[in-house]
Amino acid sequence: MNNSREKSIVAVVGRPNTGKSTLFNRLAGKAVSIVADEPGVTRDRVYSVCSWRGKEFTIVDTGGMGYETVAELKDMVERQIRLAFEEADFIIFMVDAREGLNPLDQEAASLIRNSGKPCLLVANKVDNENRELNVAEFYSLGMGEPFPISALHGLNIGDLLDIVAEALPEMKEESGEELLSIAIIGRQNVGKSSLLNLLIEEERSIVAPHPGTTRDALDTVVKRDGKEYLFIDTAGLRRKGKVKEKIEYFSTIRALRAVDRSRVTLLMLEAHEGIVQQDKRIASEADKAGKASIIVVNKWDIVKEKLSGVKLQQYKNEFIKFIRKELDFIYYSPICFISALKNTGLEEVWKNIDLVTEEYYKRIVTAVVNEVVREVYLLKPPPSFKGKNLKIYYSVQKSAAPPHFVLKVNSPKLVHFSYKRYIENQLREAFGFIGAPIRISFSARGKK
Repeated sequence: MNNSREKSIVAVVGRPNTGKSTLFNRLAGKAVSIVADEPGVTRDRVYSVCSWRGKEFTIVDTGGMGYETVAELKDMVERQIRLAFEEADFIIFMVDAREGLNPLDQEAASLIRNSGKPCLLVANKVDNENRELNVAEFYSLGMGEPFPISALHGLNIGDLLDIVAEALPEMKEESGEELLSIAIIGRQNVGKSSLLNLLIEEERSIVAPHPGTTRDALDTVVKRDGKEYLFIDTAGLRRKGKVKEKIEYFSTIRALRAVDRSRVTLLMLEAHEGIVQQDKRIASEADKAGKASIIVVNKWDIVKEKLSGVKLQQYKNEFIKFIRKELDFIYYSPICFISALKNTGLEEVWKNIDLVTEEYYKRIVTAVVNEVVREVYLLKPPPSFKGKNLKIYYSVQKSAAPPHFVLKVNSPKLVHFSYKRYIENQLREAFGFIGAPIRISFSARGKK
């Protein structure tokens, strides 16, 4: 991954439940990180952009230091924090004035000092005079004078931003071009975070065999071959009716929002488990939202361990037929077979990302659209409806991303859904639009 960047990075760190995510969301100006009154909610690094007094910088929320009891998760959370230290230009070290000094604060202070990065000690939850007096005990951390705030009530947030902005170096301006946003979606534990880490060539998301490890939607910019891609890793989606915990409910909402703000979706399936109803629902969300899509079949290595040669190819062919049948509404999506564990098939994913993006933004000149639709109409005229025949006068591609065609007709009521699908198939036959949903609307002549 190319680590060059154009914004300074400010990391918010500290032990669990000090209010890091509350401060992060206030600085971001929106609910980006999940906030709940229990420790360990944030595990991955979560990013957002903050602008203050003409200076724009990236803020990073991190997992709480020292909370996880599962050794594997504890090590990975702490690795995420160390990575945040490495990339940060400035660190906001948060402590809890309500609960007072904690041994975990001492551990965190030691890690921050070892990082050598400039830091501001921030005492949160100072919402009355007594607590403001209590912050003096944090002098013992050796991190300088504690700066009192209330992230929840907004106390001293402006002054805090003044200090941060003043400490940051000047960075070059960005081009202003929209980045291609790609959401990695799928049910829990299909390997979304593993794929993300391969794509970005670093451990940006936590990868573990624990369903639901990723809770927030995470954004990462990747530069590759002169192009920039914005990847959004999401928590595994569940049916809303089955979401019992508040955290999982908000994770589901965030995942749906990630689909909404993406342009391309990578729908991940499992090679050895087939397709379940939840996969169909997730795919339909992307299709309804008008997003380009690529179907990524993960854990192909498990199948290859059992089959080889002709039998493996036969299984693959049958699996493709099965996907096309079960996910027939995204029949236009290319299919990649990968193993995130074995790091195979990744180039195919990159190739299809570029292909689908080009197809998604493709525009066809009006004269060519008219010619194709006219030939389609003459080749197979629509059946009459109540003694009336549909007439198509004019056709145009109104927009791209997704491609949207408008056909001027004598009466939209005469269009049967099967004939609309026929026109869509013929447009794909003529122009491709691989991976891109096509929108077709019919308008009476004389109406916009």
